[in-house]
Amino acid sequence: MATAARAPSMSAAEWEARQQLAACYRIFDHMGWSELIYNHITLRVPGEEDAFLINPFGLSYREVKASNLVKIDIDGQVLDGSPYPVNRAGFMQHSLFHRHLPDAHCIIHTHTTAGMAVSATEEGLLPISFYAAAFIGQIAYHDFEGVTIRPEEGERLIAHLGDKRVMMLRNHGTLVMAPTLPWAFLKHWSLQRACEVQVAACAAGTPAIIPPEVIAVHQRDLAGMQLPVGPGVPDFQAMLREIDRIDSSWRD
Repeated sequence: MATAARAPSMSAAEWEARQQLAACYRIFDHMGWSELIYNHITLRVPGEEDAFLINPFGLSYREVKASNLVKIDIDGQVLDGSPYPVNRAGFMQHSLFHRHLPDAHCIIHTHTTAGMAVSATEEGLLPISFYAAAFIGQIAYHDFEGVTIRPEEGERLIAHLGDKRVMMLRNHGTLVMAPTLPWAFLKHWSLQRACEVQVAACAAGTPAIIPPEVIAVHQRDLAGMQLPVGPGVPDFQAMLREIDRIDSSWRD
């Protein structure tokens, strides 16, 4: 399979991260989770302190490739000479978490219809499905303060997140983060499914609430089912094969 060669000055680890992140953008587009040219998935560059990759502002997710991702530091400085700009709101939010959370190697923020709908309800995510039960007690909430471009909001975002790594941005959308991209992908997929089911169930009637004791057992058993390859790896690889059959230009 033909693929663009990485620049001589670029490490093999960075090129691998670029290809993985570009694939993730294509997967999100394939799943219908993109939002015109907005929203962001970021990934730390292995072996480079405070450097991460983000989508070039102005391109659709379908246009993202390994070579056109932008490498910036947590202060917003472009590190790879990219001619593309970076969305200010995306930089503000993602750089904040990359700066303060050592385990947040991959961060995903979306405005899917189901995610935004649930984020706009007083109840937030309800314990009414297999997927939702996995998140109960593990989701932080942050009230809407307008577009995320003001540094002073960062302190409140960090305080509200606490020790959790999934957040409902009220009236806004969802935010997930994880130590690896496949893990973050699986978190987002599961949260999206939980939100889709909640929207459908609430439209159909009165949802049946799962008791706390059942949720505890469910979460315990899910934690015991982790595969040796790491959370989300088989799921992400399956989707990677799917988009490769459609268009493999993300590798370039």
